[in-house]
Amino acid sequence: QVQLVESGGGLVQPGGSLRLSCAASRSIFSVMGWYRQAPGKQRELVARCTSGGSTNYVDSVKGRFTISRDNTKNTMYLQMNSLKPEDTAVYYCGGTYRGIAYWGQGTQVTVSS
Repeated sequence: QVQLVESGGGLVQPGGSLRLSCAASRSIFSVMGWYRQAPGKQRELVARCTSGGSTNYVDSVKGRFTISRDNTKNTMYLQMNSLKPEDTAVYYCGGTYRGIAYWGQGTQVTVSS
């Protein structure tokens, strides 16, 4: 069984920054991603990163968010800068292994003045 544990969410003012972390109990994911779900909306992919460091982002966060992985620590990060109120959501990390999707419990990010 694999566990993913997110941390780093919180309340921040518009224009501020947060850094999310996702610790995996095992190093099995070739691709991992950060997703978010705002109230009343579907969960969407924010960014994903391969074990080799290749990344891609949803257009709305390009230039503001940076995804990275530390394979030695089985940990993935999401550096979020220039946060906007529309970034408010529960953020989840996830990965798929042998056809099974694994998710963390989520961490709330609220951007508000």
